Amino acid sequence: MRDEATGAGLAIEMLERYGDVAGDRWPVTIDQLPAEALSSWIHRLALANGMAPQSFAGVLGQHDGMWSPRLELRLPGHVAALLSKQAGVASETISAMALTDDALTPLLLPLRENAHRNRSTWMQYCPLCLAEDDAPYFRRQWRLASRISCFVHGCGLRDRCPKCRGGIASFDQAELLPQHFCARCGFDLRAAPKVSVKARARRLERAIADMLRVEAVKSSPADSELIPRLLRAPVVAEILSVKSLTGLSTAARIRCFERLASDPYDWLISDVDADAAYRRCMILAAGGHEALINRFAGFLEKHQESRRPKRSLPAGATRSALFEAYLQVMHAGEIRAAARSGRAPTPARH
Repeated sequence: MRDEATGAGLAIEMLERYGDVAGDRWPVTIDQLPAEALSSWIHRLALANGMAPQSFAGVLGQHDGMWSPRLELRLPGHVAALLSKQAGVASETISAMALTDDALTPLLLPLRENAHRNRSTWMQYCPLCLAEDDAPYFRRQWRLASRISCFVHGCGLRDRCPKCRGGIASFDQAELLPQHFCARCGFDLRAAPKVSVKARARRLERAIADMLRVEAVKSSPADSELIPRLLRAPVVAEILSVKSLTGLSTAARIRCFERLASDPYDWLISDVDADAAYRRCMILAAGGHEALINRFAGFLEKHQESRRPKRSLPAGATRSALFEAYLQVMHAGEIRAAARSGRAPTPARH
């Protein structure tokens, strides 16, 4: 064949299909990064093997659109098996990256390719995290509507490209570009301006994250009424445009949390049993579980120093042991509260 513009000959070569060339294993395998979302890992895997995410959908037998985010919510067995075999990754590792049957599923941002500026998109990101990553990737917790800031950098999360205002669309990337480049306009998301969030709102956010974690351990997800309360947060904050937290954009949820943080926390505590109210009050007062543990550790250290000569901690005095002691003290407080109310205390749960 000859180029009409230059007259030069163009060599055309028929290549084998990707699946035939790759054989039983894809040429390049990559490890999962800490708390990485399944879609993020798949996008990086595609790029490492020389394919754009949009084309990689066909390799996995998926249709176009939001194919990789859909796999996070429902990962078919044959796709999981293919990924495990071809990428050389244990099926348990792949399943752990998915969000199927997760206790926090009701708090996931809905799958939405395009949304009004005040409505949610499916994924958030921290530009500073992406900038510090050796291989920029998206975290599972960034999909939660209850998260509005980065716990590492203290800045607000973003859910859109600041240049074109489009949501994250890595699944639709047709070029061989890393996923931190906007699939619609090519903007480098690492360069997005920092978003400020008031300290009191970040304090409330962290306390809520800790309450979710503690209550998930102490009871089954079906028994928890905390998640429905969180979903109704816009109503409590009198944001009339949307009734569910998952429907708000990140910017709107930041405003929602800032309003909630300036008022009493009755909406989180009222009409719950005394045990749950006691735990939530302690976590809210301390600004999070980590802060509560640190306060408890400081109290123990000060109390021990006042009663005996200073000495080194005994062997086995790890953070786990300290956490166990904290739970025992918490349960003692629950017993005292039960005695005052005239009801039977609940058994200690670890």
